[in-house]
Amino acid sequence: MKEFVVAGIQIAPVQNQVDVNINRALEWIPKAIELNAELVVFPETATTGFDTGLPRKALWDLVDYIPGRTTEGIQAAAAKHNVYVVWPTYERGEEEGVIYNSAVLIDRTGEIVGIYRKTHPFPGEMAQFGGWTTPGSSVNVYETDLANIGIIICYDGDFPDLSTTLALKGAEVIVRPSAFLRTFDHWWATNFGRAYDNHAYVMAVNAVGADKGGNFYFGHSMIISPNGWKIAQGRCAEEIVYGVLKPDALKYVYGGMTSLQSFDHLEDRNLGVYNVMQPGKSMFEPGNHVRARFKKV
Repeated sequence: MKEFVVAGIQIAPVQNQVDVNINRALEWIPKAIELNAELVVFPETATTGFDTGLPRKALWDLVDYIPGRTTEGIQAAAAKHNVYVVWPTYERGEEEGVIYNSAVLIDRTGEIVGIYRKTHPFPGEMAQFGGWTTPGSSVNVYETDLANIGIIICYDGDFPDLSTTLALKGAEVIVRPSAFLRTFDHWWATNFGRAYDNHAYVMAVNAVGADKGGNFYFGHSMIISPNGWKIAQGRCAEEIVYGVLKPDALKYVYGGMTSLQSFDHLEDRNLGVYNVMQPGKSMFEPGNHVRARFKKV
C-alpha cells in the first residue's frame, strides 16, 4: 500500500429520504477532499437510515439495483474528485422483496470496483426472522492503487473469523460502515480487536442521529492501526474523522514508540490447534434472542 488519507463522513441520514441523503453526501465529499482524502467512507445504509420502519416490499421499492439511482450521483462525484468512495445503501435484489444491506466500493473513475453484501445481518434485520435483509454470501479483497481494501458492515465486525478471512486474502485496510446498536465499549473493543488481531487498518464509520425504529446512533467513528494504535476518533456529531494511513504501520509496537514490533499474529498462528469451523451456541442464553422469539410465533 501507499501512504494516503482516509476520511469517514459521520452523518445522520434523513429518514427514508434517498435523494436528500444522496445530495447531502455530495455536499460532504468536497469537504473531505479539502483534507486530501483519497478514500471517503460513509456510514451503513446512508441512503435511508438503518431501521426504516417500512414493510419489506416498500423498502424494496424505495431503493434500487446497483448500479442505479442510489449510486449514480456518488459515482459521478468520485470521478469528479478523483477519489475512492465506500457508499453503503440498501440494495434491491433480483427478486421482489429481496433486499441486501450493501456497501459499494467506487473507484477514481466512478466505476464500481465491487459490492459487498452484509454477511452477518443483525438478528432483527434478517428476513428469515421477520426483518428485511437477506445475507450476502461472499467476501472479497479489492486491489486498488491505495491499498488492498476489504469491507465489513457493522455486526460483521463482531465475528473475528470474517476479518481474519479478509486479512488472509491480503486486506491492508478493512472498512466498517456501521449504524451501531450497542455500547461504545463494544464498538471500541471490536474495532480494536479486528485491527490488532489481523494487523490491518480498520476504518470504522458510525452513524449519528435517529432512525424510524427509534434507534439513536452515537458516532465516535474511529481509525485503528494494525498495531492497535487509535489514529483518530470522532464525537457524537456530524463531522469528518480522518487520518493518514502509512505502509510501515507494523514497524513499531505502538504509536509514538521507538520499540520495534517483533511479532505477526497471522504468521505466528499455531494452525495445528484449531478445529474446523462448525455450528455453535453460547453456553449463556441471550435474554431476548430473535431466533427464540421467532420460533414462538
